Amino acid sequence: MTCFPVFRNASISDLQVYSLMELGRDYNVSANFTLGEFACNDGSDIVLIHPALIPLLEAMRLKFGGPLFINSAYRTHSYNLSIGGAPRSKHLLGMAADIWTPNTYPTKVADYAEDLNIGGVGRYKTFTHVDIYSADRRWSL
Repeated sequence: MTCFPVFRNASISDLQVYSLMELGRDYNVSANFTLGEFACNDGSDIVLIHPALIPLLEAMRLKFGGPLFINSAYRTHSYNLSIGGAPRSKHLLGMAADIWTPNTYPTKVADYAEDLNIGGVGRYKTFTHVDIYSADRRWSL
């Protein structure tokens, strides 16, 4: 089993705070991801991203041959509440992403995330939730 130690020690104090108005949606936060992909779907300016989330997503993109799409990453409290998100969701801290990739079943993506031993992994019908908070959290819906 592969383990990324940086993911297992994620700290809130490491959060990066970005402004969409200042940097723009097309600002590159990594080689393959832009700031807009992590932005809350409510149109808010501020975007929180934990720096350990980015290499996780890059590793997953590489494994599945890209692209990797993000349905939801950072969420404001009000948006999270409006969509019925968990009250202590790691999306609120920029530590989670709901992802999918073409031509790969979400179960395969989740299996790989579990093999990485990176954090929480949620299995959904059309996407996979990954977060860098705790490797002990697993669920299916």
